[in-house]
Amino acid sequence: MKTIGLLGGMSWESSQTYYRLINEGVKARLGGLHSAKLVLYSVDFAEIEALQHSGDWAATARILSEAALSVQNAGADFLVIGTNTMHKVAPEIEQNLRIPLLHIADATAKVLLRDSIDCVGLLGTRFTMEQAFYRDRLEAAGLEVITPDEPQRDRVHHIIYEELCQGTINPESRQAYLDIVTSLSERGAQAVILGCTEIGLLIRQADTPVPLYDTTEIHAAQAVEQALGESKAH
Repeated sequence: MKTIGLLGGMSWESSQTYYRLINEGVKARLGGLHSAKLVLYSVDFAEIEALQHSGDWAATARILSEAALSVQNAGADFLVIGTNTMHKVAPEIEQNLRIPLLHIADATAKVLLRDSIDCVGLLGTRFTMEQAFYRDRLEAAGLEVITPDEPQRDRVHHIIYEELCQGTINPESRQAYLDIVTSLSERGAQAVILGCTEIGLLIRQADTPVPLYDTTEIHAAQAVEQALGESKAH
């Protein structure tokens, strides 16, 4: 079994989901008392969030690159960044490492294409929905990507930072997200990507007939596959 390097804390609520899913996945495959070999580095999200919203992505890249090097030096065989938004600086992180990165957008695109999805809605932070780093990766894989309109993007972003990243689950916010999922479906999305690792804390597949693809679940599952030698990183 390979050792997974998990760069977490963005937010810790979703990092604990990664930890649980990865260990459940290893146990399901190997049985008995097996659990994952895993190195976790958890950053202070308040520092990262302030830099995100000030637009200082270079500083976030430096912080996460140093954290990733610590994970590598601790014996990790590959890296998982437990957040969608911070894949914006994935190229800067990768260039500092000897170990491969399992990219969350590549992992998600692989599953969507396997399921014959051509057009997908994308929910996430404003950075993920509006900037090119994530959409381009999906589109390069052959997917058409639809995002919510601007007021909806504002609502999605606000709920992530002001509620979900702080552990708050609000029924009104759940309904707002479900309404946005429905609107994306009406605009032609065959499925919707939960492109922020906290969104799965708020809405689940049982809440809507529109197929949902939770990037946390997908990323964790492919990390397990790679750790057990059944998959390769991109």
